[in-house]
Amino acid sequence: MLGWLSAGIFLTMVAIIAIIVKWGRVRMIGVSPVKTFTFISILFTSGLDVGLIMFPLTEFPMYAATSDNPEYSFTNPLAIEFGFWGFFIWSFYFLTCFYFCVIEPKVKFFEITWVKVINNTVIIGTCAFTAFLLLKNLPWYIPSFGDGEAIVIEYYLIVLAAIALAVYSSTDIKYVRILSVTTTLMFLLLIAFMWGAAFLWGDSEVAEYFEATQMLGGYFANIQHFLFPMNDYHAFYLFWWFAWSIMIGQFTARFVGGLKAYQVLAAMMIFPSIPIGLWFAVLYHYHDAGLDTTGIRNVAMVFVGIVFVINSLDSLIRLYTDNLNFTTKRLGKLQYILYNVIALAALTLLFKIDFLKIQWIGALVIGLFYCCLIYIVYQKWHAVTKISASPKENKLDFKKIDSIQ
Repeated sequence: MLGWLSAGIFLTMVAIIAIIVKWGRVRMIGVSPVKTFTFISILFTSGLDVGLIMFPLTEFPMYAATSDNPEYSFTNPLAIEFGFWGFFIWSFYFLTCFYFCVIEPKVKFFEITWVKVINNTVIIGTCAFTAFLLLKNLPWYIPSFGDGEAIVIEYYLIVLAAIALAVYSSTDIKYVRILSVTTTLMFLLLIAFMWGAAFLWGDSEVAEYFEATQMLGGYFANIQHFLFPMNDYHAFYLFWWFAWSIMIGQFTARFVGGLKAYQVLAAMMIFPSIPIGLWFAVLYHYHDAGLDTTGIRNVAMVFVGIVFVINSLDSLIRLYTDNLNFTTKRLGKLQYILYNVIALAALTLLFKIDFLKIQWIGALVIGLFYCCLIYIVYQKWHAVTKISASPKENKLDFKKIDSIQ
């Protein structure tokens, strides 16, 4: 599996370089372009999930235990956490976003029946994995309900409510956009609140936070260690990013509003990484200083984490229901909500009992990448090499793009 994963990363890097060299100055315009801030918000909140909020405090101790995990000894725990979530891996999203915005309209690989089936299987499965992560981590953040080993109805009800709200939000694209911007603002407020609790009305010195942020430089100084899997846990993360990449690319490609390809790549790698780095630095200080995260701090993190889940799920639900023509217009809102809630709840339980694994889904996505490349080389090479712009039907007056909500 590690060899297959490395082959997928190699293809991704080569493809990104080829895109920037050939189409770097092509303006990317989706079918529903939005303002750049809205696009970044949609990308950030759709491309991340509850793990961003809930994983770091549970993982810092593992990354610090270099006697048990010597592969982490090349840098500090904060840099490793950032490396698993930030900067380079966001380029995966650029590759798929560019492909679905500019190339797929000419190639139509994802309209082939067997490809469509696999693609939507990947999307639905990853939706369920997102809900499963919330279910798995709630006992760590809300231990008052139970230890997570026994079935605790409160945890399952929270996850079911998140799924139901996400399905409802997906019934109208305006809810998806509003929730994306709102979630971004809520996350920034969470960072400010946790920072203030430590450094303004807490006992910590502000200088300690800046010392933590400087530790992020350990990622950039050792970025070569993060390109390919360093161990099975890193491989889990990379497979997870591959699983997300194919559907986030499809979804965000709709909203690109005229940025050039190289600008989209820079925006995707830089802008989401800034709040991620700021957030992880705050959490690392809490971990390193042994600060208490119970009470209102814990409630705030759990709440924003749940909102992240809802926001991620509604984007993906919207995507696979559109792909399958499983829409409210066809089914009616009540049946649409009922069918999706039941399907996602059932698949979440399959992840809970280890019947499904995100690594399998990520490996399947890598297989789709290679199949798409082979299809282009043998069937669509001439059409692809002639591409010089986004699809004509997506062209708009660039002066009007800023006014689109």
